[in-house]
Amino acid sequence: MDEEIKNHKFDVIVIGAGGAGLRAAIEASRAGVSVAMICKSMLGKAHTVMAEGGAAAALANKDPRDSWQTHFRDTMKGGKYLGDWRMAQIHAQQAPDRIRELEQWGAVFDRTPQGLSSQRNFGGHTYPRLAHIGDATGLELIRTLQQKGIHEGMEIFMEYTVRRIFKTDGKVSGCFAYDRNDGSLHVFKGKSIILAAGGITRCWEVCSGSWEYSGEGHALAYWAGAEMGDMEFVQFHPTGMIWPPSVKGILVTEGVRGEGGMLTNSEGKRFMFDYIPEMYRDEFADTEKEALEWVDEVVSGKLATRRRPPELLTRDVVAKAINSERDAGRASEHGGAYLDISWRDEDEVKKKLPGMYHQFMELAAVDITKQPMEVGPTAHYVMGGVKVDPFSQESSVPGLFAAGEVATGLHGANRLGGNSLSDLIVFGKIAGESAAKYSKEQEDYSEIDQLEIDKVVNETLEPLSRQGGENPASVVNDLRVMMQNKAGIIRTGDLLQEAMSDLDLLTERSKSTSPGGGRVYNPGWHQALEIGAMIDVSRMCAIAALKREESRGAHTRDDFPETDHEHWGNRNSVIWMDENAEMKIDFVSYPKIPKELRSLLDSEDLHEEE
Repeated sequence: MDEEIKNHKFDVIVIGAGGAGLRAAIEASRAGVSVAMICKSMLGKAHTVMAEGGAAAALANKDPRDSWQTHFRDTMKGGKYLGDWRMAQIHAQQAPDRIRELEQWGAVFDRTPQGLSSQRNFGGHTYPRLAHIGDATGLELIRTLQQKGIHEGMEIFMEYTVRRIFKTDGKVSGCFAYDRNDGSLHVFKGKSIILAAGGITRCWEVCSGSWEYSGEGHALAYWAGAEMGDMEFVQFHPTGMIWPPSVKGILVTEGVRGEGGMLTNSEGKRFMFDYIPEMYRDEFADTEKEALEWVDEVVSGKLATRRRPPELLTRDVVAKAINSERDAGRASEHGGAYLDISWRDEDEVKKKLPGMYHQFMELAAVDITKQPMEVGPTAHYVMGGVKVDPFSQESSVPGLFAAGEVATGLHGANRLGGNSLSDLIVFGKIAGESAAKYSKEQEDYSEIDQLEIDKVVNETLEPLSRQGGENPASVVNDLRVMMQNKAGIIRTGDLLQEAMSDLDLLTERSKSTSPGGGRVYNPGWHQALEIGAMIDVSRMCAIAALKREESRGAHTRDDFPETDHEHWGNRNSVIWMDENAEMKIDFVSYPKIPKELRSLLDSEDLHEEE
């Protein structure tokens, strides 16, 4: 082949530069191995910066009653008991140390009057548990990790897209990437690879995901032969802005509800009192009086003795409640609900939620200290991803590790807010440590088959040779609209079957798209290449949602509205590619929860026979 290819060698290759990727790269570098970090965007612009509300960890700084045991219980319950209890235990136990570590590295968290890291209330968490920096926690986390990381010796490749992971003799041997600026081609030899490439939510029309969230990390793992799990569970955050159009899809942090924000319908009614699930009935206020008393206690710095407002139910419950109010004809003017924090003191709102205040004043001319926000569900997070060993984060492919949103296990059927940021640093550290250890055990770099390199180079350059075809943006747009309408917050078997057929048609259309132009600064080319990943991850979601004939957590089937504990209660989907490149699906179970941990859970919710 005549194409010039630049070659690189690193012990550990990290794909992604968000919280998980940075924490993994730091840990691998500290282990004394060479580390490359490849990121699709500029360093510092990862989707992690959009996680605003805080990082969940049982520090017990605001409420001494908190503990890792309660955090474990909340995580398992919030995930409707489909999460890997081993990951939930590791996460709950290690999250406090990871937050303290960030403090030691310079993270500037908000403080209590005693000088400890402040913590706020969030949906599904029994106690105030989210360490935060106003409403810019993700940004501070990234800043801190970057400042720490640049001193560890890793080499960073910014604005590169990884197109393929190579295997030799069944184990990872490297990857292929291209430079998004000049179109140059690169082969990275590696002894191990850590996937930390984030999520897939750009596959839906209305989403909070950044432009990078096209599912390429998930697709890379799948194409490499890794097992994928729980892809039916896509979280629609209940409070994305829906009006005005200038801010549609932009997230309103759950911190607004944690600070007392109220959800009302077109009739002015706080409707969440009507949607408290039985499993949470004892934990949430069933009157507005009690809910306001809880806020008064929290605002005044007292330990809460009243039950939490139902606005702080888990995200899946709140999102479906807003959807139900819309279906009943009680939606806000533009089809969502009103979120109102204006009843709180103006200065307190500006102090606690500075980002929200300035963002909506500047982008939407909405003063949240004086008027409600108009919000609705927006595709926000995928619980599904690469199936990993809970203790090492290694996938089913030797030498391939995954951490953060691209991996699955911790969150089950629904993620609690704040668990994502602590997930990144807990399992990012473990992945980095494990990948470094694995790379040291390898004698040398494996050779990569030249035919495999030639194949992916041809696939990468091929769209540039097409003439007169459809604009790739049209295919991407149609995919996103289709997934919104047929694999969105409420699903049916018929719509999911249609989605599968539509994906076949979109696959054919994608083969003839013409980006135009050359390899230098050509966003159309990048989009033409992304389509394949977006289609494959969309298909994973659709097939898993079609097969799970029940409603649970972030997966709601209108034709199977009940939660079927007997058949589906401990069954997690697993998807893989067979030898004929066909997508296959089955269901498996995690090991049984040991007695000492089971005793921490609500026994009636487990639906287990004694």
